[in-house]
Amino acid sequence: MALPKISEARELSDEKLAEEIVAVKKQLFQLRLQKATRQLEKPHQFRHAHHRLAQLLTVEGERKRAASQSTQEAK
Repeated sequence: MALPKISEARELSDEKLAEEIVAVKKQLFQLRLQKATRQLEKPHQFRHAHHRLAQLLTVEGERKRAASQSTQEAK
């Protein structure tokens, strides 16, 4: 399974982006819980989830910076 692409995250709307961030954080929590109870069968899922979360947070930050920059230019 390949790592997710950042282009997929950039195509999401702001609402979907926020929902996806929450979903990935929940997934990471579940993975940590499975690891603690020794039920985790696919440890590579940690890497994929962390990678996806980083991508989503990067896109969110880019959008926030672009929005704040456009409001500063409007003043």
